Amino acid sequence: MKAIITLILVLFFGATAIAQSNDTNNVKVETIEMGIVLDLGSDVSIDYETVETEEENQVVRVYRNKNSRVKKAISFTTKNDRPKLA
Repeated sequence: MKAIITLILVLFFGATAIAQSNDTNNVKVETIEMGIVLDLGSDVSIDYETVETEEENQVVRVYRNKNSRVKKAISFTTKNDRPKLA
């Protein structure tokens, strides 16, 4: 914890020292103004192919965890695992 706080403080003071330095040369940049051209039409026509799908009713299970089948198989319970009533 002490090392993390020390590292954060060193980085903070280093950043403030760099920000306070006056060694930067003020360089002026020439700007260029350009007009805007709007293109509302497209010259290329796009042909979409139709894909025929076969209708199959299958059950698909989506698992959140990668090894959920394995975890489900491992976590089985038996009668001995259940708590006994007094």
